[in-house]
Amino acid sequence: MGLSDKDITDLREKARQIRRKIINTVVWAGGGHAGGALSQADILVALYYHYLNVDPNNPSWEDRDRVVLSKGHGGIGYAPILADRGYFPEELLKTFNHTNSPFGMHLDRLKVPGVDSSTGSLGHGLPIAVGLALGAKLKGKLWKTYCIIGDGECNEGSVWEGAMAASHFKLNNLIGIIDRNGLCIDGATEEIMSLEPLKEKWQSFGWHVTVIDGHDFFELGQALEEAQHLAEQPAMIIANTVKGKGVDFMEGVSGWHYGGLDTEKEKQALESIDRMHSKG
Repeated sequence: MGLSDKDITDLREKARQIRRKIINTVVWAGGGHAGGALSQADILVALYYHYLNVDPNNPSWEDRDRVVLSKGHGGIGYAPILADRGYFPEELLKTFNHTNSPFGMHLDRLKVPGVDSSTGSLGHGLPIAVGLALGAKLKGKLWKTYCIIGDGECNEGSVWEGAMAASHFKLNNLIGIIDRNGLCIDGATEEIMSLEPLKEKWQSFGWHVTVIDGHDFFELGQALEEAQHLAEQPAMIIANTVKGKGVDFMEGVSGWHYGGLDTEKEKQALESIDRMHSKG
């Protein structure tokens, strides 16, 4: 089917709203992984507002699609989406990372409705997603598993063990998405542990691979729809993104992997987000 012009307009507006809520949540929390939360925002917006088969009123619905945010430090960008979709009251975001809050920096599936897997030790999310997808196959279920992976996370050997298993079991119900912002906490991925040629690596492990602009909803839609209809392969979407996308002083800066915002920086960040989205 593809996304209509109206769909894309609606998703862009929702992404603007979510980016603003991410900034608010970083302030309420006293700091957070802002850069990666902003780079993954469009990916999660496309999933949660158009492509996922989920029911926020019934988070444990057996036939729901599963989402594994393997880059668990992106939780500060995930929780605002779950709140906006109605999994829990948005007011709770003001407690993010506070004592006795259900929200830690890495979201706990036992405490946060809508979270299918607790993650945070990088490299574990894809193997978990492989297990979920294989379980669906064995049960004859039609739901799909989506796994969002950080690019720096692809340094981990467990990612590639999961990649081998997924192709071996022909898990065409598994869709991986790499948030390829090129930066991790210590700097550029290609300087720390070169990942390229990343597309060819995933292809050599038996995956169907698409490389897209991870901030372009038309390309995201095309890639997701293609991935949903594969016959015998798992799909990997390498989504090229910008760390800190939407906030001009954060964009492309590894130092914003984690950081805090004072009142003035919060104001600048929100204004920058609005400017970016007004340009389309």
